[in-house]
Amino acid sequence: SDEIDAGNWFMILMEDNVAFGRSDPDSDPCGYRAVLTMRLAEMHYGIHGLAEGLLEKDKRHIRPKETDLIALLESGTIDYIFLYRSVAEQHGLDFIILPSEINLADLEMAGFYEKASVKISGIKPGYWIVKKGAPMVYGVTIPLNAPHPEIARSFVEYLLAGDLGMAVMRECGQPSVVPSYTDTYDALPESLRQFALPERPEDQ
Repeated sequence: SDEIDAGNWFMILMEDNVAFGRSDPDSDPCGYRAVLTMRLAEMHYGIHGLAEGLLEKDKRHIRPKETDLIALLESGTIDYIFLYRSVAEQHGLDFIILPSEINLADLEMAGFYEKASVKISGIKPGYWIVKKGAPMVYGVTIPLNAPHPEIARSFVEYLLAGDLGMAVMRECGQPSVVPSYTDTYDALPESLRQFALPERPEDQ
């Protein structure tokens, strides 16, 4: 729809003639992050009951994985889905970028994100895990017992290089946060220190 944007998305989703899908919070990280986004939206917009209203609507369109929802979208069964931007870009889907206060993408909003939480089922029946909101950041490491450490180091160098691996990641909707702080900076191979920071930016 040409009408939906970062300011009215929750109103559009709540309309009776609009259907949206999300993945199962108990089986897919994208699913519990969708719940966190809704709860952050309630706090950000100051609309009491917003999260519960969204969570109660269109439950029949919950699927195990977020990629399972794409077929429902393409068939016209649903109008919108909660999805990672990277997956949307890789599938050529239109998307809106939600405000930084709720999109779990801004490192500086970590303190606000953690105010939202969701309880998901654990490994054993009756066991629950509480997930708090946090910026979505992916890391990479080389195991101490890597069978081919030199090859692994070369791969990580390629992956983190801005004009090489990171260029590929950006094309796939994964923006870079390199260089980033690590508390193991002194243990890094010399060739990889260019991609890391020994101190947090706010401490410098």
